[in-house]
Amino acid sequence: MNATLKHSRQGHHQLSKGRGWHLALIAVIAFGLSGCGINNIPSFDENVKATWAQVQNQYQRRADLIPNLVKTVQAYAAHEKETLEAVTEARAKVNSMQVNSDIINDPAKLQQFEAAQSQLSSALSRLMVVVERYPDLKANQNFLALQSQLEGTENRISVARRDYIAAVERYNREIRTFPGRIWHTVLYSDMPLRDTFHATTEDAEKAPEVDFQ
Repeated sequence: MNATLKHSRQGHHQLSKGRGWHLALIAVIAFGLSGCGINNIPSFDENVKATWAQVQNQYQRRADLIPNLVKTVQAYAAHEKETLEAVTEARAKVNSMQVNSDIINDPAKLQQFEAAQSQLSSALSRLMVVVERYPDLKANQNFLALQSQLEGTENRISVARRDYIAAVERYNREIRTFPGRIWHTVLYSDMPLRDTFHATTEDAEKAPEVDFQ
């Protein structure tokens, strides 16, 4: 009986030892795979989503500033009706778009979003040219505060767009190149290549001029 018990203990020890080696092997393989970039695609995908969220946040911040900006300008330049209406309508068009994180997977909708934001940028630029004609407006403290906020927001929009473009380029490059192309085929085939912002003119990435100093 003692021999049987001893044999059983030895068998259990060998089994435990075998399991230990098995777990160690799995750990080594997992570590090796992580070193080969198996997690790069989902990591880069999360970065794309995070940078897109910042783009949305900054565009929304700009949209939120516009009603007060229009109201302030209108108090000094009510007869600039066409320019003020262009800004208001462009903002309304932007706000009417149903935008969420899924838009980055739909190139057509992303282009529509970009076009609407570009139209709003152009309308704001025209408004700022109009303001030059009104010294009293340019000296108004409320307008100066809005000017500063708008200028800062336009700069943040430019940075957010730049970061999003870089994140998309990194994500797409990982999918297209080795070894990311293999991991995409084997594990992440449901994750598509993504479109990004496209400059339509040389000045498309520049913030509207809002400095009246």
